[in-house]
Amino acid sequence: MLQQVSFPLRTECPPGACVCERERLLAEPDADLRPLRLTRMEEQKLIDRIEGIASYEELKRLQDRIRTNLGVELKITPSPNEVRTLRGIVILLEDRPGLCKKVRQSIPAAVRKALERHPEITYAILDANDLFGM
Repeated sequence: MLQQVSFPLRTECPPGACVCERERLLAEPDADLRPLRLTRMEEQKLIDRIEGIASYEELKRLQDRIRTNLGVELKITPSPNEVRTLRGIVILLEDRPGLCKKVRQSIPAAVRKALERHPEITYAILDANDLFGM
């Protein structure tokens, strides 16, 4: 039996296009439905907000909001190998039941765009992750 919810949920993806396990999640009575609350319209608002980030502090606040509202961790760290370009920064949105495959790709892409526009944020990430190994 599917849960009855009082808030809008993301519409289901076409069959075979996603592995979000939406139906299984809705069938569990005590499941965390926060990832399903990210509708396509809300996703676009989030992407726009991420792309508009102008400082490292804003990025940290946004990571906290994503953790609180979606129950998902957005990890942004330097690669264990040498970082020569922006591609050396690892941006990973935690895989979680209910989180659409498209969202798991679009959020890191939006973060990468923000970092390309504001290289000082990338430098702050490197500094926060002990760039010089001291």
